[in-house]
Amino acid sequence: MIEILKGGLLLVGAIFMFLAALGLVRLPDLLTRMHATTKAATLGASLIMLAVALHFGEVAVVARALGVILFIMMTAPVAAHVIGRAGYFVGSRLWHGTVKDELRPNYDPLTHELKSGMETDANAVHQPRENDPR
Repeated sequence: MIEILKGGLLLVGAIFMFLAALGLVRLPDLLTRMHATTKAATLGASLIMLAVALHFGEVAVVARALGVILFIMMTAPVAAHVIGRAGYFVGSRLWHGTVKDELRPNYDPLTHELKSGMETDANAVHQPRENDPR
């Protein structure tokens, strides 16, 4: 029974990792690519590490596997946020179908600073930035 569970975890983890790679290739812009790779790769790597913990069944290996899972769950979303924010600040183009850009009215592209008291504008529709070739 444990062999079936390990095999299932490895298979589902590999499928999620494949979906992360597919999202990286197929999605149109940096922000959607970061979303796909962060979510799917985090889940895929976590499932594979659970299979490793089940396979070895030793306390040291299980503790390390759980530590790796915890580390990935804590750092992957933060890293994706930082990379996405840096991409936005350097002028990475958004997908042409992007409907709303809530950061644009509150971001100064000259100083790379956010305006204080960032109120969200419910009607902030995507408008291309100055250096956006669309």
